[in-house]
Amino acid sequence: MDYDTISARINETGMLCRGGFHPNPDDGLPAAAGTAIMAGNAGGEFWHRFRAEFPDAGEDPLNEWSGGVLKAIADSLGAEILFPFGGPPHHPFQRWAQRAEAVYPSPAGPLIHPVYGLWHAYRGLFLFGETFPVPERRHAPSPCDDCDGQPCLYTCPVGAMTISGFEMDPCLAHLAGPSGGDCMDFGCAARRACPVGAQYAHEPDQARFHQHAFFGAHYP
Repeated sequence: MDYDTISARINETGMLCRGGFHPNPDDGLPAAAGTAIMAGNAGGEFWHRFRAEFPDAGEDPLNEWSGGVLKAIADSLGAEILFPFGGPPHHPFQRWAQRAEAVYPSPAGPLIHPVYGLWHAYRGLFLFGETFPVPERRHAPSPCDDCDGQPCLYTCPVGAMTISGFEMDPCLAHLAGPSGGDCMDFGCAARRACPVGAQYAHEPDQARFHQHAFFGAHYP
């Protein structure tokens, strides 16, 4: 098994290979795992493939499609795979992602990537019993370190983004009310304010899909 072969298999799906690492006891992964490879997405190809290959709406269509695609790859490669959905309990994907590549906590909540900004996600973690080389984690600084004004903190119309973290209750109340249409139709205003990776921003139908999924999962 080798990293380039696995990466090519993932990239063929419209998803992206997002780096890898060699697990240690602090990662909370099975002791038999020698190498972990992260799969995720950024940009529009992933969304277009999903819409073309999984047109019927299910209970959780995006996770059903991406999970099925990645599970098929894992089975063909003799790997175990873990997903960021299906809990509780939930796997610490953000922690694992920071082991695999240069991503950092952002004031807006999601991990920020130096190229993709906030417009990316993680879809699965492949676990292989073998230990084989993976690319060295790139040591790039967080884009938030020298961001002028941190607009993600001051663009939310109800102040749900704070230095202390994201406050969900005012966000959900805003989305449920008559003034929440902009965020519901085009995605979180604070997230859109981030200047990093703007070329990877969600298309309108993708933004609407994710925002409605977020609202449906958390609104009582």
